[in-house]
Amino acid sequence: MVYKKSVLYLSLFFLPFFLSAQKGYDLWLQYDAIEKEDIRSQYLRQINNIVPFGSGETVKVAVSELQMAFEGFFQEAIRESVAIGEHDIVLGTKENLPPYVLPSLELELSKINSEGYIIKRIRIGNTPVTVITSQSDAGLLYGVFRFIREIQLHNNISDLHIVDSPRIQKRVLNHWDNLDRTVERGYAGFSIWDWHHLPDLIKPQYTDYARANASIGINGTVLTNVNANSLVFSPHYIEKVKALAEVFRPYGIQVYLTARFSAPVEMGDLQTADPLDPEVRQWWKNKADEIYAEIPDFGGFLVKANSEGQPGPNNYGRSHVDGANMMAEALAPHNGIVMWRAFVYSEHDPEDRAKQAYTEFVPFDGQFHDNVLVQVKNGPIDFQPREPFHPMFGAMPNTPLMMEFQITQEYLGFSSHLVYLPTMFEEILDEDTYVKGEGSTVAKVIDGTLSNKKLTGIAGVANIGTEKNWTGHPFGQANWYGFGRLAWDPYLDSEEIAEEWLQMTFSNEEEFVEEVSDMMIKSREAVVNYMTPLGLHHIMDTGHHYGPGPWVSDLDRPEWNPVYYHKADSVGVGFDRTQTGSHALAQYAEPLREKYNSIETTPEKYLLWFHHVPWDYEMENGETLWYNLALKYQEGVEDVEEMVETWNRMEKYVDRQKFEKTKMLLQIQLKEAKWWRDAVLLYFQQFSKMELPDFIPKPEHDLEYYQSLKFPYAPGISPAWH
Repeated sequence: MVYKKSVLYLSLFFLPFFLSAQKGYDLWLQYDAIEKEDIRSQYLRQINNIVPFGSGETVKVAVSELQMAFEGFFQEAIRESVAIGEHDIVLGTKENLPPYVLPSLELELSKINSEGYIIKRIRIGNTPVTVITSQSDAGLLYGVFRFIREIQLHNNISDLHIVDSPRIQKRVLNHWDNLDRTVERGYAGFSIWDWHHLPDLIKPQYTDYARANASIGINGTVLTNVNANSLVFSPHYIEKVKALAEVFRPYGIQVYLTARFSAPVEMGDLQTADPLDPEVRQWWKNKADEIYAEIPDFGGFLVKANSEGQPGPNNYGRSHVDGANMMAEALAPHNGIVMWRAFVYSEHDPEDRAKQAYTEFVPFDGQFHDNVLVQVKNGPIDFQPREPFHPMFGAMPNTPLMMEFQITQEYLGFSSHLVYLPTMFEEILDEDTYVKGEGSTVAKVIDGTLSNKKLTGIAGVANIGTEKNWTGHPFGQANWYGFGRLAWDPYLDSEEIAEEWLQMTFSNEEEFVEEVSDMMIKSREAVVNYMTPLGLHHIMDTGHHYGPGPWVSDLDRPEWNPVYYHKADSVGVGFDRTQTGSHALAQYAEPLREKYNSIETTPEKYLLWFHHVPWDYEMENGETLWYNLALKYQEGVEDVEEMVETWNRMEKYVDRQKFEKTKMLLQIQLKEAKWWRDAVLLYFQQFSKMELPDFIPKPEHDLEYYQSLKFPYAPGISPAWH
């Protein structure tokens, strides 16, 4: 039996790239030479030629990626002309594979969706081959990246049998990037989109960005800030967006834009943006037609409306349904979608901010068009170090809800702090809403299995910028990677994801992976401890959200003041959200309502979120709330000290540049953890009137000093907050 072998991997075309690569820039796609002889020899026996079936840009990209990977992994063997194996890598979609291959794959092909893939060792006659196949070109590319990952992780590929599909359809990055290249809540430099030079200058970073996203299954990118600018809808900018879409298309990535609701007025065409006005509805249809004429696979619109000063349908006495459905109708003929954000709260609404999104949206359950996803933040306030899950999850069974996570660390120390966020993502996804009985997890709401949803989605607010390593902090890359892996499969284990990322980015050495993954897993709890333990929230300084500011009380809007959230007084601290308080707890299903209604049965991690607790309240360990609050802050500092010690032991495994940068950043994190501990405890001590426990070191400064600190040029500030 004969088949055409059209592409060999033995070309040295890409080799100089690997010899001169900036490893931080390469993210987790570092195809370094496999140095261990036994492992390298095993792989060399398993591979030979790359044999593609089919054509098209995505197939070319898949073949190129395999070539690049093999030349990196086996460069020494290639130089020395070491004998290689006889096992070909055959790749092609179901449609393009030769008929004699398909009988061995029929069962697996019936189990994957349009973006899924199969990697299977089979025999064609007497010839052993590894087949990578799928129902679509995008699925084929995902399969190729998975095959490469197996080698990066030094897994056995001699008898591969992998069948995998994404559980969520729309897996999207949200860039809060402005057209002037500033990035709201961006801590890694300026926007990577060079709008001024587009469409004529196509930077290599655009392709590398697409490669990185495709490697973890991300299939969409929203290019612009949710605090939107109507200018992006002009023909001049649509041409620029088209250029990016053409770069991303071979990697299976759709582009989306944020739609400013008042665009029909601001672009000078109409006098109103009323969504029930026929001329307005026609304007949006015409604009959609214009965009799709240039970008046939354009994804659709992300909309922030009637939130933090942004215009929306409420300006005209209309509802969120009216606005979202108007845009959905414009996009529907082109298979586009609307992602309508549920992050809304009003300074004119005296109701607890944590309740307002639920109050505004839940009554409209089932009224949104089929191509609308309501995009909900993971918690009811705003990307805090720890929040309970948003009560909207599970409360709208007839509406597709799209999860919104924040990858950029707006409230978690920016890119100065090592905080591994997939543990937080996993915590939220695993939470049980109980709306259909036990086991009704948030993950099941998001992937559509709880209520049989046809349209599903998940978004992550990107932490990407022009820094050489993309994310500022070297470990910030893990949050981008981890988001992509959980977007593909929200049931994955965050610890396994950390280990994968470390092996692909730093080292496969067992001691390194074991110790540093443990450090990563503990890092999120550390930041909760030294910033907002026991359910405290939103006590960061205002505007930039950098450092502690529990004393801030003079802002125009009450819900922008940290005192609104902690409510410290001589009796105690915490926000009462039970029946005796704001009753936000009523938005959750039983048995959560009953469990969280009592101080005694509320998990301590959410204690001050749901209760105003006396300073002398005796907690599980027999000590007072005040003692335990101090204990958590001290534990947070000690957690970072332990992180510093762990990293210092890892010097022999890490290149000097990455080691030194991470070491210095950990010192910043330790310094700021102590700042948080001292400033917050001194502030709350005014109310508790209790002595600090003996284990708390004497603060370096007094409270007046900490209150005097100002940071007018902290990165990521925007006039319109999220």
